[in-house]
Amino acid sequence: MTDTPTPAAGLRPLHFTIAASAGAARAGLLTTPHGTIATPMFMPVGTQATVKALAPDDLTTLGAQIILSNTYHLLLRPGPEVIAEFGGLHRFMGWEGPILTDSGGFQVFSLGHLRALTDDGVRFRSHLDGREVALTPERVMQIEAQFGADIILPLDECPPYPCDAQTMQRATERTHRWAARALAAKVRPDQALFGIPQGGMLAELRAWSAATISALPFDGFSIGGLSVGEPKALMWSMVEATVPALDPARPRHLLGVGSPEDLVEGVARGIDLFDCVLPTRVARNGGLYTPTGRVNIRAARWGAVQEPVMPGCDCWTCQRFSAGYLHHLARAEELLYYRLASIHNLRFLLRLMTAMRAAILAGTFAAWHDDFLARYQPASEKLREEQRAKWLARHGAHPDRT
Repeated sequence: MTDTPTPAAGLRPLHFTIAASAGAARAGLLTTPHGTIATPMFMPVGTQATVKALAPDDLTTLGAQIILSNTYHLLLRPGPEVIAEFGGLHRFMGWEGPILTDSGGFQVFSLGHLRALTDDGVRFRSHLDGREVALTPERVMQIEAQFGADIILPLDECPPYPCDAQTMQRATERTHRWAARALAAKVRPDQALFGIPQGGMLAELRAWSAATISALPFDGFSIGGLSVGEPKALMWSMVEATVPALDPARPRHLLGVGSPEDLVEGVARGIDLFDCVLPTRVARNGGLYTPTGRVNIRAARWGAVQEPVMPGCDCWTCQRFSAGYLHHLARAEELLYYRLASIHNLRFLLRLMTAMRAAILAGTFAAWHDDFLARYQPASEKLREEQRAKWLARHGAHPDRT
């Protein structure tokens, strides 16, 4: 049983057209069996078949056009067989739009000592109950076929940061071998399969991996192995080494990147799709986006503010509630806060994507890019590292990055 329509014979499961470009930035349309996505676009992350604190109708109202769910977590709970019995992931979670499922490769990488990699695949112990689980490129294709997402990713090896050149080379070569096996094992014609270029933090290896993956008949590309702790300047240099070697006619997705300034910089470098847990995670911890940077709504200065946290914002949170009320809810750890904060942050990012698309179509993206970055003050590298250290202290080496 499946709720995903099978295309007519000879049709591909995905169609991508580029409507306009501005330098490397592109505005396009990505058509899938469950709808068309106007790119560039940010994908809210519904790791366990839900975007935390939000219902599908919330996401539709916010302007979300595609969401990402995680193969690793859904494999462990509730399991692909259960989801298949419900008719696939769309019906299981009540989301009618497009879905991308990742391979779980990053989560397996995060398990560290709990996993063992071989050329055949990876064996790991569940962080939930300790049982041993084995994944191969073929098994991942089978699982994602049961999920029925519109876009699926193959098993890959994400090298750690930092690591030596030999480790990066070995992981990249293994990712290439697994990519070929995934293509051979893909079973559903209504699913698009994106290849994953790796290459660690070596520009030459990145370019080689991109060219190798681009030579294979993937429907698009999901650039992996970045935003894993490296400095932002290094991340962007690796993106710049990757993108030119990818077929420009196919869509490009940058895995795990989602702060406002990174979305702007990524679009400027030719990225079409993004995903990240950051907007909802920082929302739950008191961080709310504004045009000049992220603010901490828990701070005492917000307690008496009767205006919305971002005057002029069109999200339901800002239209209905004061910053002082959000401050109260956050300090009291009321459940309503998590919903209201997540609504605001996701609407901010999705509106940002719409603005970038409009600027590309209008031929004004370069000026728009410079104006945004002149106004927006990102969190400092030091602050990000401190926040990451606090998060790791709370959660340990847990692969749930939601």
